[in-house]
Amino acid sequence: MTKVCILGATGSIGRQALEVCREMGYVVAGVTANTDFEGLVEICREFRPEFAAIADETRLSDFKAIAGKTTIFGGSTGILECIRESSADITLNSIVGSAGILPTLEAVRRSKRVALANKESLVAAGKIIMEEVKSRGTELIPVDSEHSAIFQCLEGNRSNRLKTIYLTASGGPFRGFDREKLKNVTREMALAHPNWVMGSKITIDSATMMNKGLEVIEARWLFDCIYEDIKVVVHPESIVHSMVEFDDGSIIAQLGAPDMRVPIQFSMTYPKRMCNSFNKLDIYKMRKLEFTEPDTDTFRCLALAYEAGKRGGTMPCVMNAANEEAVAAFLRDIIPFARIDEIIRRIMEQHDSFEPDCVETILEQDRIARFLTRKIIKED
Repeated sequence: MTKVCILGATGSIGRQALEVCREMGYVVAGVTANTDFEGLVEICREFRPEFAAIADETRLSDFKAIAGKTTIFGGSTGILECIRESSADITLNSIVGSAGILPTLEAVRRSKRVALANKESLVAAGKIIMEEVKSRGTELIPVDSEHSAIFQCLEGNRSNRLKTIYLTASGGPFRGFDREKLKNVTREMALAHPNWVMGSKITIDSATMMNKGLEVIEARWLFDCIYEDIKVVVHPESIVHSMVEFDDGSIIAQLGAPDMRVPIQFSMTYPKRMCNSFNKLDIYKMRKLEFTEPDTDTFRCLALAYEAGKRGGTMPCVMNAANEEAVAAFLRDIIPFARIDEIIRRIMEQHDSFEPDCVETILEQDRIARFLTRKIIKED
């Protein structure tokens, strides 16, 4: 039986991964959560994993009291222990933010396959993680629908020269807005994504188009290409999940219903494709497929992500940390939506990028950037 460890099991991707495991009959060997105690308890009661971890140590004793035969770990190190002890064939990392970096590294070292939904791991520590993947011989399969699409389009074409990757973007809830309109955006408006149901942080990233910027940097590492060969295309229907173009001008695209369970399942069953009861695309109901260039004058986060990726070194890590803090402040109604990219830009301007020698250096730069971002938010 295939054993799966799901990191961030109580979040949107984590719960859909559990649906896939239920559908496929896979054994859920380990699960982790940040602070959602009740959600983790519910999951453990249904799936009865051998190991579980909760980062919030204040709930650790409560968890142990009702855990039954499940071995419980606590704190950030508890998540790493859960990865080690579960000995899963597949570790799916759906932790949100830079908190997923160390778990990704641990999973690469311990599992045969890592299904990666934590894009920040490659944004902040892409070089280090990909070197570890290569040295360990671990399979790293992307979960994000866009990167899964690119991965699938490249199957059977690895010997052909890739010319361009086209990452599709829905455009979020504010497609067509200008800078003036963005000044009036509320929290509720930003959380109302037109096509996808996601966690709050990722939904805001989609609204600013930072999510697409993070995916550009992730694609650079996953597919070993340069930034000039990665283009973003706004596709509001979210039917074409991404495309690749080859030297001869041929473009191959992957299409499907906007249902994250499909790329999650593919990341687990690859190279096989398995039947499921998930949403299917009805070709006969499709009326149009629209593709336009992104408006980086309005949605400046995308341009900032390209800049950070091209500058390299610690800059993507710093940009990501600033974004996480700015988004958190917006969600707490501390700053307006239109200030998110301004704050990120200011932090990037203060940072002298350098090549990190280890993951600890990256995490230290993450901490410094967060401190400086919170200081700017507080002082302004």
